Amino acid sequence: MTASPLPVLRLKPKADARRIRHGHPWAWADDLVLDRRSKAVPSGALAVLHDAERQPLGVGVASVGARIGLRILDPNPDAVIDRDWLAAKITRAQALRDALYDGPFYRLIHAEGDSLPGLIVDRFGDTLVVQPNAVWLEDRMDDLVSILTDVTGCTTIIKNGTSRARALEELPEEMAVLTGAAPEGPIPVPMNGATYMADVMGGQKTGLFYDQRPNHAFSARLANGARVLDVFSHVGGFALAALAAGATQALAVDASARALDLAQAGAAAMGAGGRLSIRAGDAFTTMESLAGEGAQFDLVIADPPAFAPSKPALDKGLRAYERVARLAAPLVVEGGTLILCSCSHAASLDKFRASCLRGIGRAGRAPRILHTGFAGPDHPVHPSLSDTGYLKAIAFRL
Repeated sequence: MTASPLPVLRLKPKADARRIRHGHPWAWADDLVLDRRSKAVPSGALAVLHDAERQPLGVGVASVGARIGLRILDPNPDAVIDRDWLAAKITRAQALRDALYDGPFYRLIHAEGDSLPGLIVDRFGDTLVVQPNAVWLEDRMDDLVSILTDVTGCTTIIKNGTSRARALEELPEEMAVLTGAAPEGPIPVPMNGATYMADVMGGQKTGLFYDQRPNHAFSARLANGARVLDVFSHVGGFALAALAAGATQALAVDASARALDLAQAGAAAMGAGGRLSIRAGDAFTTMESLAGEGAQFDLVIADPPAFAPSKPALDKGLRAYERVARLAAPLVVEGGTLILCSCSHAASLDKFRASCLRGIGRAGRAPRILHTGFAGPDHPVHPSLSDTGYLKAIAFRL
């Protein structure tokens, strides 16, 4: 092994080097020896990580001033992180999606799940939406765009730089069309027999949430002939899948009138416009109003935003999930199904399930767990990072 030209960061003797040797991709800043030389390593620069005995553990991206002091890119300390390295990772990710999906609609890159920390790429036919949420990616945007074009053949690449993660890296908030032309309107996306409208220029995140695809499919199996309520519906995620599977009626509830407009457009595109109703407003207030009206449904789904996006927010977030369950349970007919979801990585499955059961119990209902679902395989989970396995969906028979 030749000496690397890259700067070296070293773990303190008390740090658990085995954790990284066994695959964990992060070294905490508190575990690093932070002397004058290591503190001078710029954020986003490549560096080699050594254990306390100066044995190399891999090469990664430094950010010594942040909580995560280094993210491992490659366990081989001699790896050259260049265009060819990046192309190999993206080619491998594309090959996996080609094996999984018949059409070009999926998450192409899922950050550490695809060994590319900070990078999110969603594909909408010939359009890619890229979220480069780390400095090391921002410095390689030209290569990234070139490789994505070569590997996927996509003609339009949009940069969505509006995530909270970019703020943590002190990166500017911006939207830009990097290649091609911005779509003239929402892009129709076929999933589970339904048609969704993805607003890739002005919608939430990249314009559509692909992660719920398998949970949409499970709920659709219960939807034939059913009356369905989809709370926190966004662009009609569960509601449109239910209509495609034969639901007699679906009501979509969301705070965003724009998102509900897209849900209606999707329903119209699939010939189900007459079976979708919408209500724009606060989800909690709307559920209380529906209960006051005596409304009940065969299938109720609540897929709220991340109430517990971090550990400090966990207790408050779990109370919010309990409240969702308490308000949603009375809206389910006897023998009907309630599906509750969480996209909070700080809320473990056990804690989320316990909150749901408390809420259902407070509503006076007796649940049985039918199914527990997670994100689809285009969202690979890094086994050492709970963040990459954030999504949970639990189906209760009441």
